[in-house]
Amino acid sequence: MKSDNNFFVHESSYVDGNVEIGEGTKIWHFCHIQSGSKIGRKVSIGQNVNVGGNVTIGNFVKIQNNVSVYEGVTLEDYVFCGPSMVFTNVIDPRCKYPQRGSEFYHKTLVKEGASIGANAVIVCGNTVGKHAFIGAGAVVTRDVPDFALMVGVPAKQKGWACECGEILPKFDNEVKCPRCGIEYVLDHGLLRMIVK
Repeated sequence: MKSDNNFFVHESSYVDGNVEIGEGTKIWHFCHIQSGSKIGRKVSIGQNVNVGGNVTIGNFVKIQNNVSVYEGVTLEDYVFCGPSMVFTNVIDPRCKYPQRGSEFYHKTLVKEGASIGANAVIVCGNTVGKHAFIGAGAVVTRDVPDFALMVGVPAKQKGWACECGEILPKFDNEVKCPRCGIEYVLDHGLLRMIVK
């Protein structure tokens, strides 16, 4: 085990040169952090995680076991990546016609507070909105609105999730989270937090 600059990297993991790792971050067994990546403060990176080159990971992110965060993916603060969920970065991969290098990679953005369930797939070129909730095993093939609850293959919106993670009860225009009390309103089909 090694600890340096107030972060922790397990001795079985590899961190390439030119990597930034924030204070309080923990990188566990059998991980590879590739050159050019930037990892924020108090991030937890589980066993057997690969962070590709030039990836940006915000603060307080949790990446569970067996996840590859490929080049072209950006994770904002407080994102949760469940076990064995999958990111992609090329739309039409072919071994015979390789597409290597950032000019081929379609960007994927996971916004603040979003949660991605175990074994879900995020097809590249899409944005997952703030505090969205992607169900286990879902396959996201298009942009996801803030607070949206997405399930199925391909993923379809089945409701809304609160910032705290509670699935919101059915409502017409306004709703209050039964767990934390945050209030929301539908505004042109999108959920918006009511700021008081």
